[in-house]
Amino acid sequence: MESNLARRVDQATLPVVDVSGLTSSNPEDRLAVARALREACIGNGFFYCAGHGIPQGLMDAVFAETRKLFALPSEAKMDLEKSKKSKCNRGYEVLGGQTLEAGAPPDRKEGYYIGLEMREDHPMVRAGRFNRGPNVWPQDLPGFRPTMLAYFAAMQELGDRLMQAIALSLDLSEDYFDGYQVEPLSTLRLLHYPPQRPDAPKNEKGAGAHTDWGAITLLMQDDVGGLQVFDKNDGSWIHADPIPGTFVVNLGDAMARWTNDLYKSTLHRVVNASGRERYSVPFFYDGAPDYEVVCIPTCLKPGEEPKYAPTTTEGHLMEMFAKTYG
Repeated sequence: MESNLARRVDQATLPVVDVSGLTSSNPEDRLAVARALREACIGNGFFYCAGHGIPQGLMDAVFAETRKLFALPSEAKMDLEKSKKSKCNRGYEVLGGQTLEAGAPPDRKEGYYIGLEMREDHPMVRAGRFNRGPNVWPQDLPGFRPTMLAYFAAMQELGDRLMQAIALSLDLSEDYFDGYQVEPLSTLRLLHYPPQRPDAPKNEKGAGAHTDWGAITLLMQDDVGGLQVFDKNDGSWIHADPIPGTFVVNLGDAMARWTNDLYKSTLHRVVNASGRERYSVPFFYDGAPDYEVVCIPTCLKPGEEPKYAPTTTEGHLMEMFAKTYG
């Protein structure tokens, strides 16, 4: 996995799943989506999500505000820097602030973290719980806060729908994960990838090879491309080129943990070799902090034992966070 090269394949390798049936009152429509999701999840754990119902105008507005944010002068961005402004990892992250791939140079990206808004007097904030507290909002971008709050709410609702379908796909009741959806630990992350440098250190990437930490990730890409997915079948990397109007959805480590690896959490990375600025907006859908992440019995094959120790959403995320931030 030393090379930054990847191959292009027919997009059928990463299936396009129309999820519009999840809003249908007909159970068969919802089951049809669940069956398509099961096939994608047992495969490589990545798919394009179409028919999601998120307004294109809202998606466009998020990208517009993201570009404005990262175009701010360095001093203004540093005034929003998360280690200075937040006790719960909210705000601006400097270029090279994260190293996702062990042994590789720091990731060539800058970012911004937004989570569920909680006041300082909220019991979870007072207790110092992981990723709990107020967001950091830029004062000179008046459209930023309302746009991001609207998008956060829309993506949380879409994530809830997808989790209902995933429950169905595992032969569970649709409401199996309902308790997971309360006061979620979801994170909206805005990312800017400068073009890859010709003289870059060996193995430098926009984002090093990694799996995501939580349940599912819903990624909105611009038209630049650069996302690459590891193909376990032949050990190569394939491009996940943008498809307008869709999200790229992938499973995270918590889902693999729940399902005893029946549903895969797949390595992916970003290499921005376009010569252009790249922007992407992942929404990391995660649930209630005390919700148990423990193997679902129906995912075990006869005689198979759980591969992972039981934990909670918060415990799992704290473990993953420590791996890349120390």
